[in-house]
Amino acid sequence: MKSPDIPITDDHIHIDPVNGRGLEAAKDFMRAGGTHLFLVTKPSSSFGITPHTGREYARVFDETIAVADQVRALGIRVFVVLGIHPAEITRLSADSPLPGVIAAMKQGLDIAASYIAEGKAVALKSGRPHYPVPGDILAASNEVLSYALNLAADLDCGVQVHAETGPCTDIVLLAESAGLSPHKVVKHYATPDTPLTPSFLATHPDIPEMAKIHRSFTMESDYMDENSRPGAVIGPKSVPKTTFRLLNEGLITKEDAYRIHKETPEKVYGVEIKL
Repeated sequence: MKSPDIPITDDHIHIDPVNGRGLEAAKDFMRAGGTHLFLVTKPSSSFGITPHTGREYARVFDETIAVADQVRALGIRVFVVLGIHPAEITRLSADSPLPGVIAAMKQGLDIAASYIAEGKAVALKSGRPHYPVPGDILAASNEVLSYALNLAADLDCGVQVHAETGPCTDIVLLAESAGLSPHKVVKHYATPDTPLTPSFLATHPDIPEMAKIHRSFTMESDYMDENSRPGAVIGPKSVPKTTFRLLNEGLITKEDAYRIHKETPEKVYGVEIKL
């Protein structure tokens, strides 16, 4: 089932013409019924960059924006999410003093924020490592995350948070301290227990139940588009195929689909989802 009057939005996907399938992956998304996607910055290592200052992130962001333009040319509506993958703090601090890494990541977020202010992107990406780290790395990661939340509050934009599995309840307090509504903070790869806005992997088994109780959430593939990991995390067709399957099986309603793919991303990111 493909319904041309329902937008289908992937809230977190990567398209990489250099290291992955590139536009062919985007075409798969579109052929499966996908209409809108949030294109998220890949780690700087994907571009062969080891940033020593925040200015070097500009190339990462420029490459992401250039890919977005190529995907738009296919007829897909693209919203760009720029930021710094939180795992970079581990990679960068292995060879550089932690205070300098924190400064570089903050400066990179400043550049991302300037792109949002110019209308080139709609949201920031930040977070903390999803794996165990020493206390100083965790504290530094939370400092960078708080900085991103403050930038988002100034811009009144959304933030996609990459973090450990679980509710991440403390991020609500970080957001509120920054003056940002927790509703505008999206927990990427979410579980239902988060008080933030969850973005569920399309294969998450609780999507029908969350839709039934009218929970505000989005859906994502987290498709990495890397030839070394084909299909990871799940393929680019996953969000549209799952949505149409759930509709066909009566597990979600058309109103649920609108809330997932249009109403929630519009409220979170301040964008317009239209066909």
